[in-house]
Amino acid sequence: MPAPPAGTVELPRRPLDVFRWVFGAGAVVLILWSLLRIDIKWSRLWDAPSDLWTIGTLMFGRMESGDIGKLSGAMWESIAIAWLGTIIAAVFAIPLSFLAAENLVGRPVAWVTRQVFNILRAVPEVILALAFIPLFGLTPMAGVMAIGVGSIGTLGKLFYEIHEGIKTGPLEAADAVGASRLQRMRWGVIPQVTPEMTSFLLYRFEVNIRASAVLGLVGAGGIGSDISQALLFKDWGTAGLGLIIVVVGTIIVDTISGAVRRRIVSGRQSATTTTEPELAITGGVLG
Repeated sequence: MPAPPAGTVELPRRPLDVFRWVFGAGAVVLILWSLLRIDIKWSRLWDAPSDLWTIGTLMFGRMESGDIGKLSGAMWESIAIAWLGTIIAAVFAIPLSFLAAENLVGRPVAWVTRQVFNILRAVPEVILALAFIPLFGLTPMAGVMAIGVGSIGTLGKLFYEIHEGIKTGPLEAADAVGASRLQRMRWGVIPQVTPEMTSFLLYRFEVNIRASAVLGLVGAGGIGSDISQALLFKDWGTAGLGLIIVVVGTIIVDTISGAVRRRIVSGRQSATTTTEPELAITGGVLG
């Protein structure tokens, strides 16, 4: 191999990224295995557009305005189920999330608490609803409990990740003045995490509205029960109107909740930007 000309620098060859190639090959194999495993009827995919058109014509071409009041009330019931379930989840997830943050408690305690969250997140809400129906019957309470228990794991995980991302300055200041563990939590942690926790709580409420509509299909209350009954008896017009009300109601709640979440986040950012100059001025005066 000839030597490089004088005055030039020979760059080393880029090493082969074995992990990238192995990961890519594994992903391709997994996709192919999944396609073969689920036994897709490719011929049905070609007929899907015409079938969807037929179903859509049946649903949205036979709607009656007399069902709007009943279905709107059922949608409000779904929203109430989602809200109560979210509140129940927050009552348990908030205190447990502090026990899952490694920067606030020891690693063994955090590990045990995280496994509790993992177990709760692994069980779908539909399975929880089927488990609660024998206890509460075919009532909205079964849906409330299913959403509440199912949301504890997700909210807990989101919350403890927020706790682990807090600034250490307030905690160090609390330790410097000899604050107790409770005072350290009250003045050093809670003010930092409350805005983001509230934002995630509202976002989970939005998700739970969709979940409550699905839980109604198994008899856990809400508008899903009306849609399920309409489909069972081939009342296509009622089912189509119910779907429209679900979409409209979800969009309205998402819009309101999204505006509140943006206001919370923007308020937190403005408070942070205004506090830092004030601290700088105060420090200059005291200095």
